[in-house]
Amino acid sequence: MLVLGLFAGWIAQLLVGGGGRVDWGQSLAAGVIGSFVGGLVISLIAGDGLSIRPSGILGSIGGAVVVLLVWNAARRSSRQKEQAASLKAKRSGRHH
Repeated sequence: MLVLGLFAGWIAQLLVGGGGRVDWGQSLAAGVIGSFVGGLVISLIAGDGLSIRPSGILGSIGGAVVVLLVWNAARRSSRQKEQAASLKAKRSGRHH
């Protein structure tokens, strides 16, 4: 499961475009979480209801892509908030 998760996360990073550098910890987390996300989506499509289970390689890669897109969006949003707070502090005369 871990090897499959690492492989799925690595492929997902290549598809999403991580700037050329592979973060293996992020690949592993995205692949393992993505496997369950893919399994959930597949069970919903198959009509099995909300069944959370690991999926095969294609479901794992698809789920890992979704996980990485959400992860990157959250990181980007957090970075933008930090920059806005820093700019506000500079304008008010207080520096971090």
